[in-house]
Amino acid sequence: MSETTLTKPRPMTWRKYLDKAFPYLLILPVIIYYIIFWLRPVFSMVIQSFSSLEGEFTLNNYYMVLTDAAFGPALRNTAIIVAFSVSVEFIFALALALLINRKWRGSGIFLFLAMIPMAIPAVAVGAMWITGFTAHGWINSLLYYLGIIELNEKIYWLAASQIAIMAIVILIDAWQVIPSVMIILLAGLQNIPVETEEAGYVFGGSYVYVLRKITIPLLKPTITTAIILRLISAIQIWLIIVMLLGFSRMPVLVERIVYYYEEVGNLYVSAQMAAGYTIIVSFIVSLAAMVYLFVSGAFKSDDEEARL
Repeated sequence: MSETTLTKPRPMTWRKYLDKAFPYLLILPVIIYYIIFWLRPVFSMVIQSFSSLEGEFTLNNYYMVLTDAAFGPALRNTAIIVAFSVSVEFIFALALALLINRKWRGSGIFLFLAMIPMAIPAVAVGAMWITGFTAHGWINSLLYYLGIIELNEKIYWLAASQIAIMAIVILIDAWQVIPSVMIILLAGLQNIPVETEEAGYVFGGSYVYVLRKITIPLLKPTITTAIILRLISAIQIWLIIVMLLGFSRMPVLVERIVYYYEEVGNLYVSAQMAAGYTIIVSFIVSLAAMVYLFVSGAFKSDDEEARL
């Protein structure tokens, strides 16, 4: 009967330690970057939002924000813009993505033209449209050459009602953002195996049936990503509104932050108001993303989805 000899584990050499630590060393620059340029400003803003002018702990900053006369209209306007903007942009972006994904002759040129608004900076977009919506702007000139209005007839677009102006803002935002949502959805469509959709047609499914039962379910993770990104950016809309209308005419949440930092930055409570608005907006963005993930079923396990 032979005796089994137990071998002692060999101690790890420095090379093995280095091999185990190598993945963490690769992401170390990213971690340092986030600590310096993201975590530090976030913690500083949170501390400032709970600090009085004397540096003491207080909840008065949030009380001032919640009782601000512009907070209610800003929250309402932001919610309306987000609801309509995200819905309109998703519908049109999905339609364009489906159209381009069919790869008809000229689809590449159409894709290039559709992506042009996405490449224009927001400041340039605001400048372009504000010159169009003035009384003597290019929109009225175009309507005159098309025979829709008379020579001396002018449409004062920016003097319209609040609802009309909000519709203008939503249309401008959609014009700029639809291409980026379309690209995300188009990438998801191109990752769907062609054989899967062809099988649906082979078994007698119509285009609408295959789209509803096969394409959209397979595209669900991409749709979730696109809508979450769009929700976050829609809540943060402000530059186009300020360039078209200035501050306070149609307040939105992020516009209030810029207003207290830039427009009335010399007031003794400006920094506290801006910090309070910033944390509230960050909370709303996170809450909106979490609610959408919950409603869309992103938190469900594979077993739960299989039962459904």
